[in-house]
Amino acid sequence: MTDLPKIDFIYLNEQDMIKAGVTDMAGCVDAMEDMFVLLHKGDYRMAGANNDSHGAMVVFPENSPFPNMPKPTADRRFMAMPAYLGGTYGTTGVKWYGSNIANRDKGLPRSILMFTLNDTDTGAPLAIMSANLLSAYRTGAVPGVGARHLARKDSKVVAVYGPGVMGKTSLAAFMVACPGIDTLKIQGRGQKSLDSFISWTKETYPQITNIEIVTDIETLVRGSDIVTYCASGETGDVSKYPIVKREWLKPGAFLSMPASCEIDEGMEQKDVRKVMDNIGLYEAWFEELPKPAHVHVPVIGVRFMDMIHEGKMTHDDLEDLGDICAGATPGRQNDEEIIMLSVGGMPVEDVAWGTTVYRTAIAKGIGTKLNLWDVPVLR
Repeated sequence: MTDLPKIDFIYLNEQDMIKAGVTDMAGCVDAMEDMFVLLHKGDYRMAGANNDSHGAMVVFPENSPFPNMPKPTADRRFMAMPAYLGGTYGTTGVKWYGSNIANRDKGLPRSILMFTLNDTDTGAPLAIMSANLLSAYRTGAVPGVGARHLARKDSKVVAVYGPGVMGKTSLAAFMVACPGIDTLKIQGRGQKSLDSFISWTKETYPQITNIEIVTDIETLVRGSDIVTYCASGETGDVSKYPIVKREWLKPGAFLSMPASCEIDEGMEQKDVRKVMDNIGLYEAWFEELPKPAHVHVPVIGVRFMDMIHEGKMTHDDLEDLGDICAGATPGRQNDEEIIMLSVGGMPVEDVAWGTTVYRTAIAKGIGTKLNLWDVPVLR
């Protein structure tokens, strides 16, 4: 932003992010599709030995001799998620967040996130951003990319388990990919979250004229064209993860799973297409985790890795969303096939959407300009 060695950067608070377009879901879906093509080409880097790691996480022990050390309550962690993304982006960034499900009792989001975008050549900061919306929209946009390639074009009925932020952004992305959707089936644990979700849906998507609240997951899934499980919860007991059974699904159903999920034996079968947002991400997870890995990371793609380990499927049975976006692997091939997409979330997504929002902010003069130094004291 200035001639070196002086370094200025911008700070974008949440309202700045909104002004710079972070909630533009159609634009975000397009950016995520661009990103997936770059993943297919290999023009990216994340952390870990295979350059595909989700990130580095700080967790807390069950028993500690230090009284001030946090307890490992539900969703209690700190995490750094760094990545480089090439193509027209050419930037590097890291998302940092703390998470605690008990935050909701304080009127706070479960996770509180910040994102730093850096110049890839010098490492200098370009921007520090409020990242809750950034993360929510890029997470929801990936199911939208999946629906663009894998859902039936005439999809009308969406089933959402978990009426929270992830459910809202997933539905927003489905509406981009399948604008003929007119029916929402929704299941949640609390009336407050259900009421909020329904009010938001009516205001944002008046074309959804049928909204049905259901109380059991089988009723939710049956008859739905698109199914997504978006509820956060505790890990460690797979029997408590929400399950999807093959017999519940109509022909041609598309399932997008960005949160806890378990499947029955029918869903394990080879004729259910199993698509990953990035196979390397799950390979990195599987390398890092005790076995069975699905106990520790409840995303369904980790279950697929367990199945490979147990001899229930082969690596060749997995498909990669980047390959599909790039045209190297076919998307939906007929109206009957059932396709399941595992959404694990990757820091390259934050870099793609963060860079897009940053460039809009610069073009429109949005944000607060901050100075790192005019001349560094140490060099």
